[in-house]
Amino acid sequence: MMKIHVLSLFPEMFTGVFNSSILKKAQEKEVVSLDVTDFRMYSGNKHHQVDDYPYGGGAGMVLKPEPLFQAVEAITSTSKKPRIILMCPQGERFTQKKAEEFAQEEELIFLCGHYEGYDERIREHLVTDEVSIGDFILTGGELGAMTVIDSVVRLLPGVLGNGDSSVQDSFSTGMLEHPHYTRPADFRGMIVPDVLMSGNHAKIEKWRHEESLFRTWSRRPDLLTSLNLSEADQQLINQWEQNKNN
Repeated sequence: MMKIHVLSLFPEMFTGVFNSSILKKAQEKEVVSLDVTDFRMYSGNKHHQVDDYPYGGGAGMVLKPEPLFQAVEAITSTSKKPRIILMCPQGERFTQKKAEEFAQEEELIFLCGHYEGYDERIREHLVTDEVSIGDFILTGGELGAMTVIDSVVRLLPGVLGNGDSSVQDSFSTGMLEHPHYTRPADFRGMIVPDVLMSGNHAKIEKWRHEESLFRTWSRRPDLLTSLNLSEADQQLINQWEQNKNN
């Protein structure tokens, strides 16, 4: 069972997320354990202060090293050192590939900060990974941690009802996912493509691949640079480029 710990000043933020939907089911199946700790408990002072003014002056407050170091040491006192993930706008951009990497671990610890930033010794001597969910600023690391945890847990064996679901997701194959349709076949004159109702699995897979390729080319062409495209794929792209320029 994977263990995921979160260190946060606002643990109540995780209550609804961790007790709903896929994350709740994953815990019930004992695939993952999710634990949130208020690291004020490790402040070492009666006022539970975990931040202080930065040396050299400047705006804002900085998270002190003692509470986070001591909280991590308490969590890891009986286990091997886990991946310790700092949610930070300066971190590596989070991707599906990174989610797959984290999903191979036995234990993860997420550090969620607030205020102006972290004491640099936390970055240099405590964490193993710095992760950002995008080029924008949030009030704290909690929402980012929720996002990363959700994307990791759904990859764990037995979490999703259909084992192929996570494999076929957008970005898992390197391309965006193909369109989906369900009943009714005719909704207000909007018709499901005939190929999907043909029963010909080879044709369906070909259609899905081409639709996935087209959607990636039209919406996220940057993703194509990292793919080994077949000659047929490249011919399709050349054709779409030509039609676009005409």
